[in-house]
Amino acid sequence: MLNSAIRTGQPDIWWSAGLRQHELIHALTRSAPAWAEYVERSISLPPSAPAAGRDPAGTGVTGGHTSGGAARATDGSGTDWRQALMRCLEPLLDSARQDLAAAGRTGAVTEEFLQRLGLRLVSLAARTLVLELARARDRGELAGDTPAARFLDFTHRLVGGSELAEFLAAYPVLARVLGESCRQSVEGHLELLARLAEDRESLVTGLLDGQDPGALTAIEPSGDPHRGGRCTAILTFADGRRVVYKPRPLELHRHFNTFVDWLNTKASLGIRTVRLLPRDGYGWLEYVVHEPCTELAGVRRFYQRQGALLALLYVLDGTDMHCENLIAAGDQPVLVDVETLFHPSPVPLSALTLDPAHRTLLESVYRTALLPLLVSGENGVADLSGLGGDAGSMTPASIVDWADAGLDSMHLVRRPGQTQSAANRPVLDGQLMEPRDHEIAMLTGFRAAYEAIARHRDEFLGPDGLLAACAADEMRFVPRSTSLYTSLLDESTHPDALRDAAGRSHLLDLLWDADESLQAIVPFELADLWAGDVPLFTARPDSRDVWSSDGIRVADVLATTGLAAVEAKITALDDIDEHRQAWLISASLATRPEPIKHISTTNRPHVGTEEADPDRLLAAAAGIADEIVAQVISESDGAANWLGLELLDDHHWAVRPMGAGLSNGYTGTALFLAQVGVLTGADKYCELARDAIRPIPQLLEALSGDLESAQLIGPGFHGLGGISYGLSRLSALLGDSDLTTWLAASLELSEQVAHDPTEFPSYAEGAAGGLAAMQAIAGLPAAGRLAERYADLLVATVESGLRGRVAADHGFARGYQGIAWSLGHFGVPGDRYVDAARAAADLDRRDEPGGHGWCSGDAGTVLARAAAGVPADLTTYLKAATERPVLADLSLCHGELGAVESLLWLAAREYPATEAARRRRAGLVLAAVEQYGPLCGTPRAVPSPGLLTGLAGIGYGVLRLAFPERVPSVLLLEPTAGSRCGTAPEPTV
Repeated sequence: MLNSAIRTGQPDIWWSAGLRQHELIHALTRSAPAWAEYVERSISLPPSAPAAGRDPAGTGVTGGHTSGGAARATDGSGTDWRQALMRCLEPLLDSARQDLAAAGRTGAVTEEFLQRLGLRLVSLAARTLVLELARARDRGELAGDTPAARFLDFTHRLVGGSELAEFLAAYPVLARVLGESCRQSVEGHLELLARLAEDRESLVTGLLDGQDPGALTAIEPSGDPHRGGRCTAILTFADGRRVVYKPRPLELHRHFNTFVDWLNTKASLGIRTVRLLPRDGYGWLEYVVHEPCTELAGVRRFYQRQGALLALLYVLDGTDMHCENLIAAGDQPVLVDVETLFHPSPVPLSALTLDPAHRTLLESVYRTALLPLLVSGENGVADLSGLGGDAGSMTPASIVDWADAGLDSMHLVRRPGQTQSAANRPVLDGQLMEPRDHEIAMLTGFRAAYEAIARHRDEFLGPDGLLAACAADEMRFVPRSTSLYTSLLDESTHPDALRDAAGRSHLLDLLWDADESLQAIVPFELADLWAGDVPLFTARPDSRDVWSSDGIRVADVLATTGLAAVEAKITALDDIDEHRQAWLISASLATRPEPIKHISTTNRPHVGTEEADPDRLLAAAAGIADEIVAQVISESDGAANWLGLELLDDHHWAVRPMGAGLSNGYTGTALFLAQVGVLTGADKYCELARDAIRPIPQLLEALSGDLESAQLIGPGFHGLGGISYGLSRLSALLGDSDLTTWLAASLELSEQVAHDPTEFPSYAEGAAGGLAAMQAIAGLPAAGRLAERYADLLVATVESGLRGRVAADHGFARGYQGIAWSLGHFGVPGDRYVDAARAAADLDRRDEPGGHGWCSGDAGTVLARAAAGVPADLTTYLKAATERPVLADLSLCHGELGAVESLLWLAAREYPATEAARRRRAGLVLAAVEQYGPLCGTPRAVPSPGLLTGLAGIGYGVLRLAFPERVPSVLLLEPTAGSRCGTAPEPTV
């Protein structure tokens, strides 16, 4: 045991099991590390008398907190179990108290510090203590008639130095963790107080307006611990005023204030800066108070200034501007932490980094984290950006909590956490303002600042420019997400990681395999994690090196210097870049969480109704294609892609580089470009289509080695089925035999992927879409085999649905209608496939209106029932389809061009009255495009290049209206028709 080993001088060195491999030299020299000395001293101390404000029983909170904790612990309804566990660790706190007293630090602030330290020790030791509690309970060792009494009996058994020593002997790594936490916390606390005493006079004159604030009454830590537990802290004085302490240099923030002052002179924006008191290696900031706006005009000013700050952060390569780093002080957005300016990133070579759209996104306004930034996890998504920070929403990742806390059945559980109340959003009349409602103000401020910087860029550049003054400043380099580090620290408190160093190393050493490009800094990350800190790295704008938390230089970690990257960005500022960044602002604001509805309700009742001739429709489609061409991000080697808005899991939108999918990826966009290229004879569209799909072979090869990911993509319209269909169509349109080889690879991959029984085989993601795609691909045996497999699966799904075992959403895209469509085309009247199609059409009913669109509206209903041979009231439908106004949303998914797909399909089969309806809709669509532009099915109609909800789909739908016999339906995955690129076009533009 630990205490007996210390008393008798046994040769066994108890702390050696807590040492990492390279630290074992201490075991040979018998030189105890500082943490071990702290623990040994703590368990040797005699029990101390309770200090003023301390709870002698260890079961209730005193000093102004609610008392009566013992009673609540008894009935299990309170939270004072932490105090009971804290009492078990009291010898460690007594050592801390003794060290503080020796430095002359006693009183309320000291007791508050010790209480906070005690709660931290409990959080570090809780898993192990609860494990020992469960073991003692199972062995029948606990006394008491109730679960709460038995819990308190367990805690009483651990009170005292000898008892703690026996406990820590079994968990030497826990002893290390607790000892380090105590030792470092005391050291950092004393350092802060010494710096306050030294700087107090300067603080009064510099940040507190010359008036002494009185005695220090509270210290509130904030942020992550670095460099031995040191973190930002908010200090409160007797008169209620506060200042902020930062244990890091403030020179970079001082220079940022200079940039803001410069911008104010050029653009007359009146942006507020933070008053600073820099010191050597640390500094003080004024405490910025979250204040409401008094009028709506103030809210607009707030967002206009926010847009200007965004432009400044963009050109200075700032990042990590999340909700905790911004304070809304009335109509002023105040950045209180700008330590990540000039932030370059190591760029490992991968398929993603070869994508020009991906690189563009990483270098854009999006990287600042000021714009809406949706972080996803098991509990959904949350916006943690500087503009977002929705208070009270669930955190994406679960947090550790305790069930039956204070009882002998206490055990760990995970539950959704809640985001804290943020001070980053303006408030008017008690209501948080929604940033998406102030897009125009944001863009106005952004453009004003962007153009001012571009116009006066020479004042930034050169040896005497504003940037040169920052060359040697210390900035923070963030190689990985902080959440990764905090997760590792949390999981490393598992008892299995606390028995010996090997157990903890097994967990923390996962960093070695996380990113090969960062292996040079892993030893320093591990050193910080072992010390209980979130790893900290710093850099200088003029260097490619980084420095560890203890000042060790690591050479050439960065691909370029931050200063060179910022200089290059400012040099390259132009109208094209400004337009792209403005689009990203609009697109990012549109991703703010709100309900997603696949229905278009806004109409254009006053557009013209004259009949549209094919040439005018083709001209409109070519104009849309030119807009897509203007948005492309390309490289000199021919690589090309787009940034777009993508709907994730049908619930949230995200700004992303386009993937390979047909529905919202570059395959669908390329298909439209190739089709318009064939019809106009313009080779530029076909060439861009070829460039866009170049990554597909590499993608298929990667998925062949990762069938789990391929299964997640699915066989449907959105997945491998859509990609295969797109390759088949593009092969014919482009006359490229290589695409036939790619198609064969896609089908081979599809045959390897097993069906996921937990997923409904819908048209969008599943076998219904796969079946339609395989029927369109003629002449390939693999397509025929897959069609039979998918058809049999769909029949089985319908049979289960008839028995009430399989529920589904309504509509063509995700309901039984898509199954009815695909099976109706696969079978012949009287066989089991058509019978199943008819049953599927009847299974998909809904009472509430679903709009007019394809995905879940009456257009999809008509298509499904017609294909399955189920009676439908076409007369009523055609009358409504003819007379209704054109929808403002023109997209293929749930907009106007999806709604007319049923008319085109029926007209091709000579249904009475459909041709007249088609001609009328074509005139309405053309008038809408010419008067209002091609409004997408994205939130706020932000233009996006994709097929299903974006520009490519609108252009393709316009081509369908002009030449239905030459342009097959992409929504229904019809087979190829018409000529290919390079042949003479029939119409003229």
